[in-house]
Formats: sequence, C-alpha cells, structure tokens
Amino acid sequence: MLRALSRSHAPVARLLSPRTAVLVETVRGRKSRTDPKAKSKLGRIKTPPPVDPVEMVVLKERYTEYNLILRALRLEFKEQMLRKKYEEEVGSVAEERTKREAEEHRSLMALNDAENLRMRKIREQRMQKEAEATELKKREAAILRQQELENYIKEKERQILQLQEEAKDFITQDNLDQRIEEALDNPKNYNFAIDKEGRVVKRTAFQR
Repeated sequence: MLRALSRSHAPVARLLSPRTAVLVETVRGRKSRTDPKAKSKLGRIKTPPPVDPVEMVVLKERYTEYNLILRALRLEFKEQMLRKKYEEEVGSVAEERTKREAEEHRSLMALNDAENLRMRKIREQRMQKEAEATELKKREAAILRQQELENYIKEKERQILQLQEEAKDFITQDNLDQRIEEALDNPKNYNFAIDKEGRVVKRTAFQR
C-alpha cells in the first residue's frame, strides 16, 4: 500500500489529511514574498542598457510622425462618416431614400389593395355558398316538417276511422238488451290450454 502511495502523484500528507482542512502545497524552486534576497545577489546593482543618443532622436521623430499620421487618418475617417451621415439625413441621399420609400409604399399599398380585393371576392363567394346551403337546409327542413305533419294527420285520420269502425261494436244503452241476448244465445268457453305458439291443445266441455 505504501508503494502505491509513493508512486501516486498526490503527496501522502494530502491523502491522509481530513477533507475539511485547507491544503497549502509548496512549489519547489520558488520563494514567497517575505523571503529575503539571495546572498549571491546582494551586491548586484541593476543598470539599464546603454542608449545611443542619435538612435533615440530618430526614434522620437519617427514616433511623433507615426502619431501625426494616425491622427490624420482617424480625422479623415471621422469626417467621411459624418459627411455620409449628414447626406443620409438631410442631403441628396436622404431625398433619394425618401422617394424610394414613397415609391415602395405606393407599390405595397397597390399590392395590399389587390390582395384585399381578391380576398373580398373569395369571402363573398364563400358567404354566397354558405347562404345557399343554409337556404337549402331550411327548405329541406320545411319539407320534412310538412311531410311529418301530413303523416301525423293521416295517422290520426286512420285512428279515427278505426275507432269509428270499432264503435259499431261498442255496448251502448240502446243495444244493451240485444247484446245480452246474443251473449246468452252464443256462449263462449274460455277454459282451454294453449302451447308456446298460441294454439289450443286442450279444451274442456262447456257446461251450462
């Protein structure tokens, strides 16, 4: 186990230290800010490299010339941008842009009017078809109601005629004696048995 720890990249102290502790690793070959100056460098005095006066004068001239050229270029570019902006806002470019925008607006309005006209025609055709379909449905519903009413009237007339036919056999105060005599003369025997199909299978003799 110790060999494995020694071969690992992390130090053993870091592996065995608790997780809550703050680990501060030291880097070999570097000094902290509080370390004193090395003894071998105590007597060393830093001296800047020597500068040629002629070369310094040439460099200053060139640097000044460079700054002047760069400033002139900046001012030239700025002037061009301001001129372009001014022409776009109040100059000929602005006027041309205004004309172009007006022409584009007229063409777009014409296109919009044509599209509105086309959509209005389509809408009118759709509304006409819907009105025709609604009117057809109303006529069909009226015809259906008329047929239902006629069928209802015919059914009631049939029921009235049937009731009138059946009324001929009703027992009234006038034919009560006659019906009693007919019942006595023609007795009926209801004492019989029938099968599942309703046929009489057995009947007892009628006794007066």
